[in-house]
Amino acid sequence: MSRSHTVIDPQVLRSGAGRAVGALKLLANEERMLLLCQLSQGEMCVSELEAQLGIHQPTLSQQLGVLRNEGVVETRRQGKNIYYSVSDPALLEILAVLYRLYCPKEAR
Repeated sequence: MSRSHTVIDPQVLRSGAGRAVGALKLLANEERMLLLCQLSQGEMCVSELEAQLGIHQPTLSQQLGVLRNEGVVETRRQGKNIYYSVSDPALLEILAVLYRLYCPKEAR
């Protein structure tokens, strides 16, 4: 009995692999992972993120800048505060899987 294999265009695979590697590189930093996990729960301003995660201002600003430059978070200004939220739905799905696999059940 022969198995039928679907042939996928290698260029399509290469493009998808490139996007996946980019997302994994973003997540391969503990501070960025924490920021994205927190922001996956909803929009937050810098001072809230600093208080919740214990990431100090210079590191926080640097990592938020990386996420902003990569286009995975968006910002909204209200008065003196800048609010951040995750803008990439695919990244939200990845974070949900990672949460389910690696976060303790007691935290859920």
